Amino acid sequence: MALPRILVLVLAGGAGGRLELLTDQRAKPAVPFAGVYRLIDFPLSNCLYSGIADVWVSIQFHPTSLSTHLANGRPWDLDRTIGGLLTLPPFQGTDRGGWNTGTADSLWRQADQIRAFAPDALVVASSDAVYKLDYREVAEAHLGSGVEVTMVTTEVDADDASRYGIVEVGEGGRVTGYEYKPDEPATTTATNEVFVFSPAETLDRLEALARDAGEDGLEDLGTQLLPAQTADGLARAFPLESYWRDVGTVPAYWEAHREFIQEEPPLDLDDPSWAIRTRGGRHSAARLLRGAVVENSLVSGGTRVGGEVRGSVLSPGVVVEKGATVVDSVLLPGARIRAGATVTRSVLDDGVDVGDGATVGGDGDITLVGRRATVAPGTELAPGARFPEPD
Repeated sequence: MALPRILVLVLAGGAGGRLELLTDQRAKPAVPFAGVYRLIDFPLSNCLYSGIADVWVSIQFHPTSLSTHLANGRPWDLDRTIGGLLTLPPFQGTDRGGWNTGTADSLWRQADQIRAFAPDALVVASSDAVYKLDYREVAEAHLGSGVEVTMVTTEVDADDASRYGIVEVGEGGRVTGYEYKPDEPATTTATNEVFVFSPAETLDRLEALARDAGEDGLEDLGTQLLPAQTADGLARAFPLESYWRDVGTVPAYWEAHREFIQEEPPLDLDDPSWAIRTRGGRHSAARLLRGAVVENSLVSGGTRVGGEVRGSVLSPGVVVEKGATVVDSVLLPGARIRAGATVTRSVLDDGVDVGDGATVGGDGDITLVGRRATVAPGTELAPGARFPEPD
């Protein structure tokens, strides 16, 4: 019996505003993670290990930052003559052209291409979370269920639940209630932004919703589509029992890095059976100079440390000069901390230069310094500060 034809659509087009300065000049899926990875590496690696070779990536904001990293899909064995990786930029020339206004609108704009491809199951995944998942397992479970959508779910903290689509699950995994980002969540069971749809039925429903929406247009999947499928009894939950972390906000992004510097991190990113693949650059080994102190940290290749680094993540090309101190921070590629400077509980974007004797962050909220910003010598940036300040 032939394997079902599965298409994965990775939604990589959001503006990523919740990550603030980190997405001013890059697409959210291109944001670095754990030193050497990018967020989009997680869904693409899941495709590789799920044995799915047809992967489309919908790109909208800052497309160059992502297209360069994708490298025609080679790191994930998606550079194929037939199938493989296909990027979907915004287009004009048909009534589906233009900028999308949400995840459901993005799906509607690609409906003709999806129908032409004729998959048996359509997996739609976001690209702002860290997790491992066999998409094929979920898709095959969906195909035997008789429902229109399978929602992959996870448990979240009660005080964080209002950020997600929240579901109520009844007998046999049937979703009996769905509410998108509710003020008062009924449960702590959330969708993790991976859905498997029955393509023809879902696209037909989406067409009807688009007609009803008129000029207002479609918004996100959770706004109209998923509630309608749930109301008709055609939604099912697939619980993800393993680690999943949404990193779409600055505090969540910082906290996720704290988890990955633990002695036993929540995911083994180098597991030979499911190693996260990335478009790795060529970097020399990290250099730890005489007198350097490094504790409980991730130190990438191409870094040079002469000072003190504790509880932090250093991306490739980071320099921590002698006499500098970095504590509980995430430093993205090329950041430089000069002699006598201190960086605490902060996220520093690419190429940030912290001058001699400057103080960045401290006990309190996470401090964020934007791409290629220069913090002048002796400057003090308070905990929770944003530099440069947003317009």
